[in-house]
Amino acid sequence: MAPIALVTGTSTGIGLSAAIHLAQAGFHVVATLRNLDKAEPLRARAAAERLSLEVRELDVQSDASVHACVEGVLKDHGRIDVLVNNAGAGFLGSMEQTSSEALQRTLDVNFVGVWRVTRAVFPAMRRQRSGHVLAVTSVGGLIGQPFNDAYCAAKFAVEGFYESLAPVARRLGIHLSLIEPGAVNTEFVANVMATGSEMNTAQLAEYQPLFDAYMHSVRGSYAQAGQTADEVARVIVQAATAEQPSLRYITSERVRGLVSQKYVDPSGDALQALLGAYLG
Repeated sequence: MAPIALVTGTSTGIGLSAAIHLAQAGFHVVATLRNLDKAEPLRARAAAERLSLEVRELDVQSDASVHACVEGVLKDHGRIDVLVNNAGAGFLGSMEQTSSEALQRTLDVNFVGVWRVTRAVFPAMRRQRSGHVLAVTSVGGLIGQPFNDAYCAAKFAVEGFYESLAPVARRLGIHLSLIEPGAVNTEFVANVMATGSEMNTAQLAEYQPLFDAYMHSVRGSYAQAGQTADEVARVIVQAATAEQPSLRYITSERVRGLVSQKYVDPSGDALQALLGAYLG
């Protein structure tokens, strides 16, 4: 019987590609998304590649939705072998430009949502003494990025959560992995950058030249080194099929080089200077 893989946030981008690539690798994929009306791109690509996917509704911001979906999968299939926590939402803005509502929403989608789904799946994996839980974080979960205060806080939280849980989970037969992309050219990123531009032009004037310089630098990075969602999805499959999965999978050499600078710079000064260059 094919192993069961549950993937969140599969309407576009990395989640959609992960669902496709896992199906190609022989998994029975349960592709989930908050709004089933947005499943057509996933269904169309699966049909084009002659793949069979199971599509279900799951809203990571709702305890009831998460539990209903997970219990339904367990009832129908008896187990979940791989969970890919991919659902997320970006947000651009400095601390002063981030409302309490925006902060709560960003943390809820990107961190608490991962907590909810992991917690819902974990008991079944514990009972079966096997399973692999992955979370798509970001280089922003390892290194803070200007104007990503709330988003990076959420991704740092996921990194701390999984790093803390991983040694305990392993004793129970469950592996945890973090997938850490850098620049990825997806609809998700385009939407975040557009929203950020609109929001910041109406906010505190002192931030505007810094934000403009940051956006210019970021667009250049995406143009030069942006990965595709399929490239990240292949790393997810690599992790999901490993006999002894690692905790961390950095998806590009560019990100690996940036992160390595943090590990050899305990003061953080050199990295702050590097990131400061993004602000002109």
